[in-house]
Amino acid sequence: MTHEPVPAYELVVSLGPLLRAEAAAEAPGCGAEPGDLEQAVWLRLLERLGTDGPPPDPPGWLRRAVRTEARRTRRTARRETALTGEPADTGRHGPEELALAAARRRALRDAVRRLPGRCPRLMEALLSPRDPTYREIAGELGISQGSLGPERSRCLGCLRRLLTREVAAR
Repeated sequence: MTHEPVPAYELVVSLGPLLRAEAAAEAPGCGAEPGDLEQAVWLRLLERLGTDGPPPDPPGWLRRAVRTEARRTRRTARRETALTGEPADTGRHGPEELALAAARRRALRDAVRRLPGRCPRLMEALLSPRDPTYREIAGELGISQGSLGPERSRCLGCLRRLLTREVAAR
């Protein structure tokens, strides 16, 4: 008896409930949304189907893939947490914390104003409390939405260098 390969559509339909259950079970432990884990695993499956074909044991492969994505998410979260250097927000803000936060915001805004070119306007838009979308920011600045990311990266690099020099000078 030979096994015919399962068409991709049937594979996706048959694995959907299992993936939803596995992602829902793993998501709380890694700090991700179940939908994000699902999307990552679907992407891995589609990549595999394009190169190696369907896995020999699709349910087993799917369980391993969900756990792999959960581990990757945990590692990424740990690295991001380690780099922030900001204390966790306890919800209680005494006068000292409020004064320090206000001083940090003032220092950041002062540094942003000293940036070159259109960086001050871009950074002000990104720091805006109304949280505009990239499309709104691009329209406001008169630049294409596609150039916003590279411009943002360049401006953040300038800001990082500026703040590093100031901190080192103190």
